[in-house]
Amino acid sequence: MEIIKDTKDFRIEEGTAVTIGKFDGVHMGHKKLISACMAKRAEGLKVCVFTFSPSPEKFFGSEEKCLTTVAEKRRVFAELGVDILVEYPFDKETADTEPSVFIKDILCGKLNARYIAAGSDLSYGIRGEGDSKLLLSLRDTLDYEADIIDKVRIDGEIVSSTLIREAIKNSDMEKAEAYLGSPYQITGVIVHGNRIGRTIGMPTINQIPDDEKLLPPFGVYYSEAEIEGKVFKGITNIGVKPTVSDEKKVTVETFLYNFNQDVYGNRAAVRLHGFLRPEMKFDSIEELKAQMKRDIEAGFRR
Repeated sequence: MEIIKDTKDFRIEEGTAVTIGKFDGVHMGHKKLISACMAKRAEGLKVCVFTFSPSPEKFFGSEEKCLTTVAEKRRVFAELGVDILVEYPFDKETADTEPSVFIKDILCGKLNARYIAAGSDLSYGIRGEGDSKLLLSLRDTLDYEADIIDKVRIDGEIVSSTLIREAIKNSDMEKAEAYLGSPYQITGVIVHGNRIGRTIGMPTINQIPDDEKLLPPFGVYYSEAEIEGKVFKGITNIGVKPTVSDEKKVTVETFLYNFNQDVYGNRAAVRLHGFLRPEMKFDSIEELKAQMKRDIEAGFRR
C-alpha cells in the first residue's frame, strides 16, 4: 500500500475510487465504503482512502481518545487491500477550503478521483459546510461517479465510532467486536515489566499503550495476542498493577497459554474478547498469585 503523507504537493496519475472519512475504528460502516471502492477495480481504478492528519477534531482541540491509532489504521487498510492511503495535512488553509474547491482541486485534482463513495453524514470544507448533496450535484460538471452508501445496522442500531466507544467504556467487548467486525485490539512493542509474573511462575508480556488510545476500564479480559504472525490465547490485565506498584503507570499485561518465548522488542496485537473482572488490589503477592491462577483457569475454560 502506498502512503501519501505530510504533503499537499502531489497528484495521483492513475484514476482512483476514493472514500473519505476519519475512519476511527475502521468499523463495519467504514468497511462497506471501502468495499464500494473495491468494486471499481474492475474498471481499472485504484482504491484510495482519504483522511486528514491530524483529524479536524484534534486540530480544533479535542482530547478524545481514538479507537485506532494512525499505525493501527495503516495496518488495517493494508490488510483490507487498499492501494493508496492519503493522510492529507489538516491546517488552517485546509479548514478554510470552500467545499466545491475541496472536491475540484483535492479530490478530482490531486487524487484523480473517478469514483467517490461517501456516507450520508459526510462533511468537508469550511465549517463542514460541504455535504453529500453537493458531492452528487458536481458529478457531471467534474466528470466523476459518486454513491452515498447506506449505513450499516446491527440489532437495529447504526454502527458508529460513538457506539463502539460507548461499548468499550462499558467493558462490552463483544458488542464492540460486532460493530468493528473484528476484536478491539491494542498494539505495541513488548517491553520489560517488573517480572512479578515470572517470579510467581506465570510469565507475561507487557506493553505500554499509546497515550491517544482509548482503553476499556481497568480489569482483566479474555484475549489473544498475535506475535510474529502467530496467535496465542491469553488473558490480559489493563491497569496500574496496584498490588505491586505505586507508579500509576498504565500497562497492558498479557498471560499467554502454552507460551514461553523471548519476544522483547517485538510488536504484539492484543485482541480483547470479553470482560472477566475489574482490576483489584491484593494484600499480598500470594493473594495476587491465587487470583491469577483463578483467572487463568477461567480463561482456559472459555
